[in-house]
Amino acid sequence: MNALIDAAFSRARVVILSLVMILAVGAYAYIGIPKESSPEIPIPTLYVSTSLEGISPEDSERLLVEPLETELSAITGLKQITSNGAEGHASVQLEFEPGFDSDEALDKVREGVDRAKSDLPEDATDPVVTEINTALFPILTAILSGPVPERTLNRISEELKDAIEGLSGVLEVDVGGERTELLEVLIDPTVFETYNISFEELISQINRNNRLIAAGAIESGAGRLVLKVPGLIENVEDVMSLPIKVRGDTVVTFADVAAIRRTFKDPSGFARIDGQPALALEIKKRSGANIIETVAAVRELIDEMRAEWPDSITVKYTQDESEQVQDMLSDLEANVIAAVILVMIVIVWALGVRSALLVGLAIPGAFLAGVTALWVMGYTMNLVVLFSLILVVGMLVDGAIVTTELADRRLQEGHAPRAAYAHAAKRMAWPIIASTATTLSVFFPLLFWTGTVGEFMKFLPITVILTLTASLFMALVFIPVVGGIIGKRPPQSAKDKATLFAAEQGDPRDLKGFTGGYVKLLQFAILRPWITLILAIAMLMGGFTAYAQFGNGITFFPEVEPDFAQVQVRARDNFSIYEQDALVRQVEQRLFAYDEIASVYARTGSSNRDSADLIGTIQVEFTEWDERRTAAMIGEEIRTEMAAIPGIDVQVQTASNGPSAGKPVNLRVQAHDPEVQQQLVDQIREKMADIGGFTDVTDSRPLPGVEWRIAVNRSEAARFGADISTLGQAVQLLTRGITVADYRPDDAEGSIDINVRFPSDERTLEELQSLRVPTSAGLVPISNFVTFEPSPRTGTITRVDQERVVTIEANVAPGVLVNDQTVALRSAIDAMDLPPGVEASFAGEAEDQQESMIFLAGAFITAIFLMFVILVIQFNSFYQAFVVMSAIVFSIAGVLFGLLITGRPFGVVMGGIGVIALAGIVVNNNIVLIDTYNDLKKAGLSPLEAALRTGAQRLRPVVLTSVTTALGLMPMVIGLNINFFTREIVYGAPSTQWWTELSSAIAGGLVVATVLTLVVTPAMLMLGEKKAKRAEPTPPEPEPVAI
Repeated sequence: MNALIDAAFSRARVVILSLVMILAVGAYAYIGIPKESSPEIPIPTLYVSTSLEGISPEDSERLLVEPLETELSAITGLKQITSNGAEGHASVQLEFEPGFDSDEALDKVREGVDRAKSDLPEDATDPVVTEINTALFPILTAILSGPVPERTLNRISEELKDAIEGLSGVLEVDVGGERTELLEVLIDPTVFETYNISFEELISQINRNNRLIAAGAIESGAGRLVLKVPGLIENVEDVMSLPIKVRGDTVVTFADVAAIRRTFKDPSGFARIDGQPALALEIKKRSGANIIETVAAVRELIDEMRAEWPDSITVKYTQDESEQVQDMLSDLEANVIAAVILVMIVIVWALGVRSALLVGLAIPGAFLAGVTALWVMGYTMNLVVLFSLILVVGMLVDGAIVTTELADRRLQEGHAPRAAYAHAAKRMAWPIIASTATTLSVFFPLLFWTGTVGEFMKFLPITVILTLTASLFMALVFIPVVGGIIGKRPPQSAKDKATLFAAEQGDPRDLKGFTGGYVKLLQFAILRPWITLILAIAMLMGGFTAYAQFGNGITFFPEVEPDFAQVQVRARDNFSIYEQDALVRQVEQRLFAYDEIASVYARTGSSNRDSADLIGTIQVEFTEWDERRTAAMIGEEIRTEMAAIPGIDVQVQTASNGPSAGKPVNLRVQAHDPEVQQQLVDQIREKMADIGGFTDVTDSRPLPGVEWRIAVNRSEAARFGADISTLGQAVQLLTRGITVADYRPDDAEGSIDINVRFPSDERTLEELQSLRVPTSAGLVPISNFVTFEPSPRTGTITRVDQERVVTIEANVAPGVLVNDQTVALRSAIDAMDLPPGVEASFAGEAEDQQESMIFLAGAFITAIFLMFVILVIQFNSFYQAFVVMSAIVFSIAGVLFGLLITGRPFGVVMGGIGVIALAGIVVNNNIVLIDTYNDLKKAGLSPLEAALRTGAQRLRPVVLTSVTTALGLMPMVIGLNINFFTREIVYGAPSTQWWTELSSAIAGGLVVATVLTLVVTPAMLMLGEKKAKRAEPTPPEPEPVAI
């Protein structure tokens, strides 16, 4: 190390040049690095879906789900397979073990799906395999609305979609609420009777007259003549002129018997924003595109295109993620500047302006070097990286402070600046390397965190390791060299000189002021080491007991005030889509009355993935967080007010941050017998009601309802010359129609289906019962061979690992911790004696929390072991390594006191990382102390004198490093944001709520640990010396004699 430092001093200009370059490249990287809100993490989930229109849930399970499951369940590395069979739809969700290779998994799943295709019914759509990826969440939703015809809105959204997808940063655009076009041929049932046409004839007439004939060419003496037979349907007129029946000379065409029109498919849902019909364009960005630039480009494009639209169309933007990223970045910049300023103030006060400039240089230097490395490695700037940078601000300066502080002492003694800084860098090289190594060894195990939470948090250790390594070079190479050039002996009063002399050579007991008081306290402590130690342990125990008594329990991930909430409207009945919409409108109208809600975006109808009783969701965007009550309070009010609307259940779901989505309490009930399963679910829901504190409880059992079974007597049907196929076509004409062909008009994108069905007034249950089907024996009423029987309806069937499962989900009431509720519910279920073959297990947040706790405990143990190894290398003494590690134990008491004072629960993820990070920071002061103590003992002082002098000499750097680290985190502990660019001070902003837990854990632990380090460590060093020898001078170690 010394050689490197000497080399740096002899080539000072090169060092300065490279420093300038690091700063310049870093600034460029900071501007150029892609920015996003949540990190892009590979979610280990693939989703396979297929559909067959009109199929019932049981048939969907038997014909669609089971063949897919059979092929897919054999894939290696599967953690769990969840399937849903719903009306007309089936899906299989595959969850892989964390750390999976997404491309390989995708290939395997595609192969499995290809094998399963042959077992699926012919009419089923091809199964689609979708990779679930954080990059697929929309970064911006643009909602078009206005009092214009539906066709106009559809056309504009199509044009806009194509234009936006042409932008470089955009991956794709989904249009929510768009309608599919079709050509509808409405035929009166009496036509079949009048002209005696069978359904088969009708369908084959259209099909046979809608052909492209590749006629080829004729080679003759006159040359080669290409022939063309234009037989494709190109517009409505072509359909009109198709013949149906010929009798003698008369031809009956479609125009005579049918009404033909271009229309849309029957709606399956409606979308409105603030009460106006709307279409939502959900814009997704490409991986690694800069979110801020992409959103700006999209907005600019939409503004250009608006010029050509009708004036009544408005565009609203919601869920703009770039705003969140910009807030985060400005918070970071503000926090870093605030931290730099606080750190500078402290150092100017302690060491003077020049030293402060040097130390202040360490922060941007290490920061920008770290950002450059991230940028080169292809990472993005996201929430976790930003936070890690803030976390590290206080730690970056530790090394720099220790070096400049020692150099400052040498300058006082009259050395030249260059010599002083070179000496300081060499003398402190090992302690600084050791302390940086311990801090790094703490973050190192976090790199191996698996699972979604781990992928989410792994940016923290990466960023910390990069920036701290950079800070090491700052402290040992760049700052000493710069110091050697600009350093100057600070002016000094006689009093200061006396203090310095007393600490360095004279008697430390003569010191006055703060240091003097400290030395007297230290002398008391080291003369009575056992009492000191016992008092410290008592305080430690006190911390644990107090927290156990008054603490706020534990949470999984910090709660952050959301900008959005989702109001879910649930109803239990066979409602038509129009009746559902009327109910959703009632809720929507009441939401307009809230001042705290900025916009209301309602969608009626449920998608296939939702639970059966969900009839509509309303996305509510709140006004700015500082102008309203909390989302939880508004949610409570919405719940109570909506309870007055009869027939529906309204639930409020706020956006949860962090890796786990959905409701926090998630319980799965598995049983072979559906009856037993039903009873058990009822029992568990009763228990939940008894425990209390659960809100929005839902389960996935099917809704009570009626479906009509049309039972065919096959032999009777055969007597009349009818069969299942004829009957099926008749019933389809009466329900959704039969798709007979498709055609491609010039004004539409893609092909449009031609659909034959009865007019709407003929589509009723009575009409079905009196329906007559054309057979070889003429028209026969279907009531001759069909009976209608009502039967109970089944809803969506959910299977986990090929077993039917019912899930129970719930939120918890405000002010109640999820963990406490889960524990209470778990013990209640254990107390119920479950019949054999039945199990109830927790999933969701409880599962994630368990995994994270196990991992963090392991990481903590690994980190402590690594640190111990580094310390034994540094001091070559087990006892001293143990003394250094003792600081960690004491710091935990500080963490608990910190949480008690701020009144926060202990967060598994954030608090856990806090404790681990703290372990690395606390040790550093002890390393510097013990290193000095060993040096003084080598110089021949007695252990007692050495301990006293160590205290006097090292008080300033130890207090400085701790105070700067704590101050760097201070803005986050209090939740204060001081923005220097906009000149505003914000308190409690949502972006700081992420990090209060972590930073208060670190700051609290640090303050307590520093106080103890300065008093308890020297006392413990005394315990390591034999009592009789404590006051005797240490003999110099004998030189090894060469033989």
